[in-house]
Amino acid sequence: MKHKHLLSLLFCFGLSITCFAQQDSVKTLELKEVQIQNFRIQNPVTSLPNTHHLQLIGGRKTEVIQISSLAANLSEKTGRTIFAKIPSAFIYDMDGTGNQINLSVRGLDGHRSWEFNVRQNGVMINTDIYGYPASHYSMPMEAIETIELIRGTGALQYGQQFGGMLNYVLKKPNESKKFELENISSAGSFGLLSNFTSIGGTTGKWSYYAYYQKRISDGYRDGAESHSDAQRAEISYQFSEKLKAKAELSRSTYLFRIPGQLTDEQFKDDPTQANRSRNYYSPDIWIPAITLEGSLGKNTQYSIVGSGVFGQRSSVTFNGLADDPDEINPETNEYSNRNVDIDNYHTRTIEGRILHQFELGSIQNNLSFSTRYFNNSFDRKQRGKGTTGTDYDLSVEGDFPRDMNLKSQSIAFALENQFVFSEQFSLSPGIRIQRGSSNMSGTISYIEASQVPVNIDYDFVTLGINVNYEVSPKDRIYGGISQANRPVIFQDIIPGSPLNLISSDLEDSFGYNSEIGWESNPSDGLSFNATIFQTFIGNRLGNLLVEQEGTTYLQKNNIGDSRTTGLELLWDWEFFRNESFSLSFYTSSSWMNPKNIKGEVSNGESNVSIKGNKVEAAPEWISRNGLNFTSGLFHLSLQHQYVGESFADALNTRTPPQSGAVGMVPAYHVFDLQSIYKVKNLTFRASLLNIFNKSYFTKRPQMYPGPGIWPSDGRSLVLSLGFKI
Repeated sequence: MKHKHLLSLLFCFGLSITCFAQQDSVKTLELKEVQIQNFRIQNPVTSLPNTHHLQLIGGRKTEVIQISSLAANLSEKTGRTIFAKIPSAFIYDMDGTGNQINLSVRGLDGHRSWEFNVRQNGVMINTDIYGYPASHYSMPMEAIETIELIRGTGALQYGQQFGGMLNYVLKKPNESKKFELENISSAGSFGLLSNFTSIGGTTGKWSYYAYYQKRISDGYRDGAESHSDAQRAEISYQFSEKLKAKAELSRSTYLFRIPGQLTDEQFKDDPTQANRSRNYYSPDIWIPAITLEGSLGKNTQYSIVGSGVFGQRSSVTFNGLADDPDEINPETNEYSNRNVDIDNYHTRTIEGRILHQFELGSIQNNLSFSTRYFNNSFDRKQRGKGTTGTDYDLSVEGDFPRDMNLKSQSIAFALENQFVFSEQFSLSPGIRIQRGSSNMSGTISYIEASQVPVNIDYDFVTLGINVNYEVSPKDRIYGGISQANRPVIFQDIIPGSPLNLISSDLEDSFGYNSEIGWESNPSDGLSFNATIFQTFIGNRLGNLLVEQEGTTYLQKNNIGDSRTTGLELLWDWEFFRNESFSLSFYTSSSWMNPKNIKGEVSNGESNVSIKGNKVEAAPEWISRNGLNFTSGLFHLSLQHQYVGESFADALNTRTPPQSGAVGMVPAYHVFDLQSIYKVKNLTFRASLLNIFNKSYFTKRPQMYPGPGIWPSDGRSLVLSLGFKI
């Protein structure tokens, strides 16, 4: 273990020696066509411009990943290689390889990326902000052109999520062709077969784009099959230079047979084994959207987007800890009845944005105004008595013990003005006002209705300010602070059993993001980004023991505050080039100190202080390092990822119980070798992942898919061939 820590420290220490960044590298390289080609295939992470799609960007840390030229396993959405150059990015493996990306940054929670305002082409795809803000929709990575990440200080313009905004930008119709077809087929280890086909084009003022994707896999673990489908169609019409309309409909669905969590002993014996064979999970999500974009003169642009998230998330499971086997009862010669949960989502959102440029005296101004309204209905049916069978069957006996509906609505206004005092310096203060409410109705069979909060009001006023200073055309210093919050959501107000209570004084978590950073690009082959950040989260939620009328209950309550301070460093260096090939090295690393600075939680017997304890599932060190070889249009990348140890719970339990439900998550090293080769209209990709077949896991979740160890994939090989005609 000492050697592992030393290796990580050496990699991260190397980052602090050299400082440079890449915002203007694209501008410089555009003058030399060959250099653009080679540098792009090495996948530099670039920054967004000062204003982007009616949003103010200056003064914030932003990152853009070019997916189309990335040497990565797209068919299975291997997060550690897709987000390789995003410092502090933590990828949590669950739901079967390729089904979902679970991403967090800066020590936040990676469950279904729910700490972000998640978008597709600027359309919000979080399932239900006040009900369940996770993103169950999952587009195929083959359909994505770029991924845009705006860190937490950009929260005011999108919603107050601590993580910021994550936008998946899809491929666009070819403007020079009436018809274009693209196909990407992949095959690999563990029975992987994937096919992605798209068509698109432009004729006159009309343009269109559509795709269909299907993927099947047997999974790394025994019986962990998954089947996924995704479809999308869009059509747009350019009325004039000042007005464009677009209609789109997207869908994603998959069925995953859940192999179950393991104990530490089971994981050590064989990480591929399964202790569940009758558990299933399946989301089926539709995303419709209509967009109107235009301009009112040369200084004012606007957009109006009406969208929705509709669909179902269902699971059939035998619940229990890892040391509770799912076995046939010898007396009945049958399995036990399974648990059936069904969520139905009806999320309707309309957003409007205006960007207006004007002069105030000698000062140039960029004024951004946005508004968002949503009206949602969320049905949750849980703990249904399912069948004793082994297939995916949602039928239940009798009624659901928990059968509820959450109706929520909200309206928000955001105003931000960028004062451009000079070509070098700008200041951007902003405010967001959000008002909303949720109303719950229905039945919970095991608890009095009076013990459950029915109405929740959400009233937030959040402030922020960002500063951008262009030291030179190749150097930028940025910084800012912005308030953020985590609203109390549906699952927070539902008691898990008759011995669980919900505090009547439950409050939303509230805090801030702050950062200061430096981007620089001293030469064509050298870029650097260094950021110091701090994230404060007050009124975190957890469980406390309370006594009422002589009975001890476990109560959901606000338990305390946490603060994460850290350093993010990205170093991308082309250290050798001749006429035949080039070599480059990158390191994308973060050091974080995620601590609970006050609070207490239940240890099962009493309430104990967690002051000074680490925040759960937040590694201190995350370091990804790569060596790249490029020759013409061939690119080969060897990557090493190190992730430090973390804890499953706020108590920082180090020694796991027999079930493996809590305990330390050990540090791990993973190596990947990936390549991409483009020739004419063909693209070849090959990925050898987890080269040394390391057995590891990323988290011991305390919620879905169940407490315990969920092994990550071992060594695998994936090959893909793509073409365009």
